[in-house]
Amino acid sequence: MVALLTACSSGAGETDDRDGTASAGAESESSGAQSGSDSAAGAPDADSPEVVATGLEAPWSVAFTGDTPLVSERDSGRILEIGDDGQAREIGRIDEVSGSGEAGLHGLAVDDDRLYAFFAAGTENRIVRFDLLGEAGDLSLGEEETILDGLPTANFHNGGRLALGPDRMLYATLGDTGDRDSAQDEKALSGKILRMTPDGQVPDDNPFGDSLVFSMGHRNPQGIGWDDEGTMYASEFGQDTWDELNVIEAGGNYGWPEVEGIAEDAGAGGDAGRAGGDAGGAGGDAGGDFIDPVQQWSPAEASPSGLAVTDDNILIAGLRGERLHQVPLDDLSTSTELWSGEHGRLRDVVQAPDGSLLVLTNNTDGRGEPGPDDDRLLRFTP
Repeated sequence: MVALLTACSSGAGETDDRDGTASAGAESESSGAQSGSDSAAGAPDADSPEVVATGLEAPWSVAFTGDTPLVSERDSGRILEIGDDGQAREIGRIDEVSGSGEAGLHGLAVDDDRLYAFFAAGTENRIVRFDLLGEAGDLSLGEEETILDGLPTANFHNGGRLALGPDRMLYATLGDTGDRDSAQDEKALSGKILRMTPDGQVPDDNPFGDSLVFSMGHRNPQGIGWDDEGTMYASEFGQDTWDELNVIEAGGNYGWPEVEGIAEDAGAGGDAGRAGGDAGGAGGDAGGDFIDPVQQWSPAEASPSGLAVTDDNILIAGLRGERLHQVPLDDLSTSTELWSGEHGRLRDVVQAPDGSLLVLTNNTDGRGEPGPDDDRLLRFTP
């Protein structure tokens, strides 16, 4: 059930003490932007990003309808539209959102005039969609329609990212939900990237027959995107040793929990530390090879969540690493860093229709150190 509101409203209303840390401004209104650059110039750079919106509460995902950004809030279940004046206006609230730890309202995706959302509801994760009604500045949500329910959930490792692919199929990431072995079980949906029609059905050309599973062997993937040639990329949280950037292939097996990171470097996090563990490759046959990531970072450097692909680069938002990793498409084994420690935890990065990049901070999620304006939506031109 969605509660519909058409005026600016207060924040989540409950202090986020999931990890013993209170969220700043839990009862404050999501306010307008306090620009850190000359937004009139239209081209803020990474050194001086524009502050688009402030006062967001545990925001998780950004998606665009036209030129208007929509933001999800993990704990409150609110979906917000961000106006040109920086005001965050609630267009709806998913009342069923529940959970603790990392669970809650996660990914958003927009397909034409329909909004998709991924969230935890009691003992399951669920994907729903709504018609987007009205115009920018006066948007609202239509009736909620469940397209996929019964997905595993847990306090941690829920994945939760949604994206429409260039094939117009809906992709969803689902972590191992604390059940490591499920990532190597073709019949389980946890530890997978899922591919479905916009109605939640299995496409005829999925790699595992009558299954939503597109790729397997994932611990907690939270970022997905495609380049102009249709190559799919995903960012993934490791355990103690390596976070990953992967090139995703249909039917691919990315090794968790047998391997964490590149096979020859895999160590504490994996059960085998080698390619071709007992679970085998994409088809599940013993002796098959796992697919190595194209790049890896320590969790202290990354803890990667959202991912955006531009004409030239992949941008990955880092939570614990508190930075953006920028990976050139012409050399996936290298990267540079932006914003190291400057804006705190970063949850999502998306490319706007005008080519600029929007980045969500995530300092009110119970693990960060929120400033007076957190959380914020930032913008810069790459």
